[in-house]
Amino acid sequence: MTDSFSAGPAGHVLVALVAMLVVAHLGRWLARRLGQPSVVGEIAVGMLLGPAVLGWLWPHAQRVLLPDPVLEPLRVIGHAGLVLFLVGVAHELRLDSARLRDRAVGRTIVGTLVPSLAAGAAFAGCLVWYDRPALRGDGPTLAFVLLLTVAMAVTAVPVLARILADRGLTTTRAGGLALTSAVIVDAFAWLVLAVVVALSRGGTGGIATAAGVLVLGLAATVLVRRLLRLGPADRFCARHPWVAAVLLGGCALGSASAAETWGLTALFGAFVVGLAVPTGPVHWKVPVHRVTALGLWLVPVFFVTTGLQIWTGSVGIPWLVALAATVLATLAKIGGGYVFSRRGGEDRAEALRLGVLLNTRGLTEIVLLQVGYSAGVLTPALYLALLVMALATTAMTGPLLTLVDRSASRADAPPVRAKEPAPEC
Repeated sequence: MTDSFSAGPAGHVLVALVAMLVVAHLGRWLARRLGQPSVVGEIAVGMLLGPAVLGWLWPHAQRVLLPDPVLEPLRVIGHAGLVLFLVGVAHELRLDSARLRDRAVGRTIVGTLVPSLAAGAAFAGCLVWYDRPALRGDGPTLAFVLLLTVAMAVTAVPVLARILADRGLTTTRAGGLALTSAVIVDAFAWLVLAVVVALSRGGTGGIATAAGVLVLGLAATVLVRRLLRLGPADRFCARHPWVAAVLLGGCALGSASAAETWGLTALFGAFVVGLAVPTGPVHWKVPVHRVTALGLWLVPVFFVTTGLQIWTGSVGIPWLVALAATVLATLAKIGGGYVFSRRGGEDRAEALRLGVLLNTRGLTEIVLLQVGYSAGVLTPALYLALLVMALATTAMTGPLLTLVDRSASRADAPPVRAKEPAPEC
């Protein structure tokens, strides 16, 4: 331990934690100034810019500033923040029955899911055929293909909801279709991710165990949700929201640990808890919001510690692979959404707007990739390439929406008539 941190490991951890939170705040501020979602700034600064630049300018920075006795508690804090944040994500994954009756929802889901899955499978097939160790790794082939296939299909529900609210699109037809489709697609992605983790850890036997835990977890979710809707639990939450928030956070962390022990990703435990919280009564939103807000503050620590782990050694970003992944992901989402929406009767602007919205991958994609990397399915180089894809597709959402809106405004504007010359006297 260096002399500059005489308070001991605990003081060193606290100073490092505060520094990471300050850097994350600067990243959020910069992203908002550039018209981007806050998560883009957090990820770029925490996972890419910080560890990479620090390593280039001062190669021994991690050993001095973040030695293992300090880095390990920070990893635990970052992982806990991610679990708490995903409680709110799962709580938002609810479907409006009125929207589900709209036939356009089915077309939108097919348009955003099928082309994206095809693009992901083609991308994975090329990497398997190319068989470069830095990109392919030595994980199970089926797990590798499934992960890359579903990685192209993800849409980040929290980031999408924030974009819709910021642009006043929440109550529009495009906003409703995009959000409903994203919820269903992401639910499918999490189920496939559970299969990927099971394959990477225990083969077909792991899948059977994971499937059993998955069924029991979802059944427990339904039971707990009904119990929480009863009068005593309802009144307790209304009177003691802070206590309810502490209990909710503790349940999420405990459930995440149990899920990991039983062969699933720890994030499944967070989803089970988030889905179990009732959505009807307004006062249940208070503890969920507080747990999610705490997680949101701690998630940047997850980005930084993961970035330091990735950048250890001579790992670089394979830019051609990142470019190919970005182009495939964008064409599949926007192109598929546009074609199927047009066939369903939407006008050009609405169909384009829908495809652009569904191309937002955000934090959900990062979490999925992180799970794949932790399970040994993704190599560090491929992880970084797909991370670039996730950032690029999220960052382009705002500018593309602006272009679509301007194009629609010009198309709707009445033609300008030429001014008639004044009659001669």
